[in-house]
Amino acid sequence: MGQYVVRRLLQMVPVFVGATLLIFLMVHVMGDPIAGLCGDRQCDPATAARLREEFGLDEPVWQQYLTYMGNVFTGDFGTAFNGQEVTELMSTAFPVTLRLTIVAILFEIVIGITLGVLTGLRRGRPVDTGVLLLTLVVISVPTFVTGLLLQLLLGVEWGWIRPSVSPAAPFGELLLPGLVLATVSLAYVTRLTRTSIAENRRSDYVRTAIAKGLPRHRVVTRHLLRNSLIPVVTFLGADIGFLMGGAIVTERIFNIHGVGFQLYQGILRQNTQTVVGFVTVLVLVFLLCNLVVDLLYAVLDPRIRYA
Repeated sequence: MGQYVVRRLLQMVPVFVGATLLIFLMVHVMGDPIAGLCGDRQCDPATAARLREEFGLDEPVWQQYLTYMGNVFTGDFGTAFNGQEVTELMSTAFPVTLRLTIVAILFEIVIGITLGVLTGLRRGRPVDTGVLLLTLVVISVPTFVTGLLLQLLLGVEWGWIRPSVSPAAPFGELLLPGLVLATVSLAYVTRLTRTSIAENRRSDYVRTAIAKGLPRHRVVTRHLLRNSLIPVVTFLGADIGFLMGGAIVTERIFNIHGVGFQLYQGILRQNTQTVVGFVTVLVLVFLLCNLVVDLLYAVLDPRIRYA
């Protein structure tokens, strides 16, 4: 196991370098960030030259990337064009989005897996058909439509919740945004769990456990569910990164100042340091989540061994 972890960590290095290089190049073709600093008026040549020198934009792109990566390994993600450190923006944005992601993942695990198990054990029955139709509707409706509709009904019309989240963003206020963020993924988790349960239900080890006279709940939880969760865990592990990076719409609807909000502001203002810094951390989140998922395989299925 230890050798496997070390090997995977070493494999992450070229993936991390390649991903950050691609992001760095893509961000630098968005446009001239200096032009955005001067507003509607065009910067005079002297001011533009001074700003490019101040932010290192007068150097070749490859040299900017090497300088940036050297600073990243020392914990320096650069300075935003408003003079604020990117790490300072991260310290306020990532905890908020992390809480939002935790709420969304909990909804996916509790509701998605529960519905998946119920429909997988009752395949072809009315409850199965109803849940399949419901998940199809959820997948078909865009997130911004679901978010705006729930915000209008629960927040404005009925007054059950606050229409927008406060700057502190406690867990209680993130329940509805977390549900909105998790809706599409929750539907996929339900369908994935249902399919996996229905397929493994016909396996020999399940029939053997039933023939031995084991209680139904033990057959489902200890044998059927445990082996059926491997594809679900794979999806959830990748979904953590997608939720953190794809929360732009949800955070805009509910006025949450998290990672999505900062990425939106960075793209809008062509603030390359902010965008590259935040996406670099998200790449690390993706890589670490994939490693944790691979290690969980051996916990769920004892037959899996890592050399």
